[in-house]
Amino acid sequence: MSGKAVFGVERSVLGQPWRWRGGRERAAELASRSGLDDIVAQLFLARGAAFDDLERLRAPTIRDWLPDPSLFQDMAAATDRVVQAVQRGEPIVVFGDYDVDGATSAALLIRHLRACGADVDYYIPDRLMEGYGPSGAALEALAQRGKKLAITVDCGTQAFEALDRACAAGLDVVVIDHHKASTELPRCVAVVNPNRIDEDGGAAYGHLAAVGVAFLLAVAVNRRLRDLGWFATRPEPRLIELLDLVALGTVADVVPLTGLNRAFVAQGLKVMAARRNVGMAALIDVAKMERAPQAGDLGFLLGPRINAGGRVGRSDLGVRLLTTEDVEEARVIAAELDVLNGERRAIETMVTDAAAAICGAQANQAVAVIAGHGWHAGVIGIVASRIKDKLGKPTIIIGIDAAGIGKGSGRSLPGVDLGSAVLAAKDQGLLVAGGGHAMAAGLTIAADKVGAFAEFLNDRLAADVGRAQQGSALTLDAALAPGGVCVELAEALDGAGPYGAGWPQPRVAAGPCTVVKCDVVGTGHVRVVLSGADGARIKAVAFRHADSALGAALANARGRRLYVAGRIKRDDWGSRPSAELHLDDAAWAD
Repeated sequence: MSGKAVFGVERSVLGQPWRWRGGRERAAELASRSGLDDIVAQLFLARGAAFDDLERLRAPTIRDWLPDPSLFQDMAAATDRVVQAVQRGEPIVVFGDYDVDGATSAALLIRHLRACGADVDYYIPDRLMEGYGPSGAALEALAQRGKKLAITVDCGTQAFEALDRACAAGLDVVVIDHHKASTELPRCVAVVNPNRIDEDGGAAYGHLAAVGVAFLLAVAVNRRLRDLGWFATRPEPRLIELLDLVALGTVADVVPLTGLNRAFVAQGLKVMAARRNVGMAALIDVAKMERAPQAGDLGFLLGPRINAGGRVGRSDLGVRLLTTEDVEEARVIAAELDVLNGERRAIETMVTDAAAAICGAQANQAVAVIAGHGWHAGVIGIVASRIKDKLGKPTIIIGIDAAGIGKGSGRSLPGVDLGSAVLAAKDQGLLVAGGGHAMAAGLTIAADKVGAFAEFLNDRLAADVGRAQQGSALTLDAALAPGGVCVELAEALDGAGPYGAGWPQPRVAAGPCTVVKCDVVGTGHVRVVLSGADGARIKAVAFRHADSALGAALANARGRRLYVAGRIKRDDWGSRPSAELHLDDAAWAD
């Protein structure tokens, strides 16, 4: 049934077929065998769940999903060196990245190691002045300040020259990362990275964000210190209380919410709701969240504010916020991040408009490589995501500075490994630096190499992009009469969450129906009221579709019947809850 068109739609108003996500034919079987509600069983199976995993997926716990950290290459060496530093009172520095994954990874290890009694500081490079990852100069300066051990988080796997200089300066380095690795690894104490080419058992955890890998290091360190009797005279850190950081970094880094990541987020949301971390609580308050956090909030409300510090403000603000124990300091930093996030949005809009104006030149390219002078390096990743969605192809946005050096960030499609392609381009001498993972990558490039780099990506990825685009369709989990769009279904669907990358939010189709009312609200959002033949009415909104074919179809329906597709959301405005459909597409019913 996965190949059958939903409601017979082979071409919607946005030009795509509607297909079942898959697994519907086994839903009844799963329900009878597992005791799960029929809709929950269907959702799990459609997202690739194995039957034996259904129960632990329904209520994912860390105990059920956490592997033995010793499974990973170099974990023993990393643990030994960190434990040694803790026991000896050696000064440790956590060297982080400036995005959410880097900030949460750094905050997690700082909070954990301080709770173990360690002397811990941190260093977050400036995005514009220093760029991504550790530099030799920064590591040498840390050694001169008396630091004995540096732990890099969310970076370091490709920092060959920098780690050579650290070694020469007498600074030991442990790398905790998740980005694609080359056949060679940098010279250091340990590289703990599930995406090492020589990784064996740990390769099954290549979907982890860096903060997930950092949590596994904390588990290993805790276990070793416990075995050594370290906690006989001091309280043992409660690792469960760090899961709010793991959840935030995992969702914000857009890694798949499957397996262990699903448990991290499900449990981390509970910890976050308890507001034990005063910095996280201040962030929730400034984002005006008046209910318990949900997975989507981490990516759309909290993550962007942490990112704003590294993008347009001071790169260490996120780590400072997430590690402080001072309520007033947390309030001040969160307010500053909120202001910076507003500035970031304005810059992002300007760069997005500029990139969109010239993206037509990429029509015949498998990968869009769009460069502009003076584009702010702090927003190019967000812009790449926006343009990728607009073009339906992998996109790299490059901002070129006055010296002719470009900083680029790319976003990809499922099935197109952009990180490996960027590494290959670096090996070919087309890039000054570069790396990433399958769905996202970053790079540094000379302006005169942009054209050759674009050609390289087109040649390497054209076939993969073609296959990804050919298989593109709007995938759906249920087909309903209009009356089926209700609060009860919205709540049932929520039961199969948390949702995110790799575990997509359910999408339903409903109809046939007619448009009763349609208007444009906010910044290009189309709001409609739909009426079904069953007498039911549906409130719906198509975000940012005022100028799209979907917006035009809704505005000009003129009594024609149509089917609509989108995600059911619970709407708590008013005297009692109702359901609202967030539209992704529509199709004519006659």
